[in-house]
Amino acid sequence: MPTFETHTDANQHYQSGFANDFATEALPGALPIGRNSPQRAAYGLYAEQLSGTAFTAPRAHNRRSWLYRIRPGAVHKPFTRVPADALRAKLVANFADVPATPPNQLRWDPLPMPAAPTDFIDGWVTMAGNGAAESMSGCAIHLYAANRSMQDRFFYNSDGELLIVPQQGRLAISTELGKLDVEPYEIAVIPRGVRFSVALPEGEARGYICENFGALLQLPDLGPIGSNGLANPRDFLTPHAAYEDREGRFELVTKMNGVLWRADIGHSPLDVVAWHGNYAPYKYDLRHFNAIGSIGFDHPDPSIFLVLQSPSDTPGVDTIDFVIFPPRWLAAEDTFRPPWFHRNVASEFMGLVHGVYDAKAEGFLPGGASLHNCMSGHGPDAETFEKASRSDTSKPAKVDATMAFMFETRTLIKPTQFALETAQLQANYYECWQGLTKHFNPEQR
Repeated sequence: MPTFETHTDANQHYQSGFANDFATEALPGALPIGRNSPQRAAYGLYAEQLSGTAFTAPRAHNRRSWLYRIRPGAVHKPFTRVPADALRAKLVANFADVPATPPNQLRWDPLPMPAAPTDFIDGWVTMAGNGAAESMSGCAIHLYAANRSMQDRFFYNSDGELLIVPQQGRLAISTELGKLDVEPYEIAVIPRGVRFSVALPEGEARGYICENFGALLQLPDLGPIGSNGLANPRDFLTPHAAYEDREGRFELVTKMNGVLWRADIGHSPLDVVAWHGNYAPYKYDLRHFNAIGSIGFDHPDPSIFLVLQSPSDTPGVDTIDFVIFPPRWLAAEDTFRPPWFHRNVASEFMGLVHGVYDAKAEGFLPGGASLHNCMSGHGPDAETFEKASRSDTSKPAKVDATMAFMFETRTLIKPTQFALETAQLQANYYECWQGLTKHFNPEQR
């Protein structure tokens, strides 16, 4: 449904809905009425269109916004390549270049906080991914750890949209189209090309990023579930216009095909006074997710926990699924309630925001990660299996105080050299299954 309200208090309010056609202005009358590109825009502003899909994409899939800004986005000095160092060498955008992918189950401890002052952009490391940014297919999965706000520094990603999952510390994200305040248990999505800066209100922050090279993330269809459930469109929040009119010495950074580039810019690029359209950053509180589950028997597939998807050209098969495992009731009787043992044609990269994942009693830590690739056997550890096999399933049980998630892809998720060599890689992860003893007895059913 289109939304036409305008507000000037952009710091306190959001616009509600997923990919709605929004209209917002920080100064009254800054938005032109009935047209996009008047001969003279109000307040001496420049009109600029930001397109996230091809001009000719079907209306239902077309994403674009019109921005009314103090200076066009073209006003900056030429870009020069940021010199490569050990940190920036950890960014990957073409996964044909990474080492051979081992079939082992992999798990990592959380990244430590950096010793030197490190902002949100410099705190990225690429853990895994597939495809390539230049072909606009696949994804990269990053971890971030930062201890300094971006200071007069702005960034936009040429390679894809960013799905940000904070695990520790709030992110105050100032974008061209307004401000997002995002805390753990929430996610933020920054579209390809949108310029932004990140401040750290709590001084430190850590989390996960899925960089989507392909089709834009969207809400899944609900099918037999019906018209309600999972993530509801009204709970996705997009900022109102909020502009900066600052001049001085600033740095504009972009990532193109995995390489960082910088340019001098004499003003803040967050100078959009008004905008309208459906291509904009947004956030979502995972605590609003309406979990669906079995009230009879058997553990349902994890697709019932799907929040966002990036569709592929194959119906029913996504390039990326973003799945969460939130607090929920388990009511299935005579059923092994934790996630079952599993081998999957898809590949799964998991993270933990808070608490304990119900399939792993220990070792999977908040801020850590695991990777189970195509046909790699995985499932509950020995302790969890023994406990769940003997639990009383005649009564419902609550999985509480937890938030785990998964980036699932249709193609192999290839760990980077950094991921395979870092001290955070748990060499003994395989041991969590070694205690699964033989229970077979042909004389007893």
